[in-house]
Amino acid sequence: MSLAIYFCGSIRAGRQDVDLYGRLTDKLSKFGRILTPFVADPLVTGMSGEHEENDRQIYDRDMELLDECDVVVAEVTVPSLGVGFEIGSAVAMGKRILCLYRPQPGKKLSAMILGMPESHGTVVEYAEDGIDAIFEEFFKK
Repeated sequence: MSLAIYFCGSIRAGRQDVDLYGRLTDKLSKFGRILTPFVADPLVTGMSGEHEENDRQIYDRDMELLDECDVVVAEVTVPSLGVGFEIGSAVAMGKRILCLYRPQPGKKLSAMILGMPESHGTVVEYAEDGIDAIFEEFFKK
């Protein structure tokens, strides 16, 4: 049986990494089924709404998908209230969590993510060329 993977990344807080999200979800798909492919869809801008759904529909859909997933992989480089909420919800649900962060000069990851106990999730600073090894390590556990 294939793992159900909930991938999260910034939508309304900024889409500058949408192409990266596509490359990450392509790599993740070798480990399981991506429940949230729309996060990597460049047509989803966050300004017009995700495929014309209203906020309550988005919330309900995402909470249902979080409940259904086996693991959460969050790209947290672009700060996003929604991604933070998803991570907090996943912690409360007891989900396995991998947070990916690309260090940037003059910016620091939130202490609420960086300080998360290992019992709740794994936070990894990465460069894109090292992501295959990170995924292999995370999913072999």
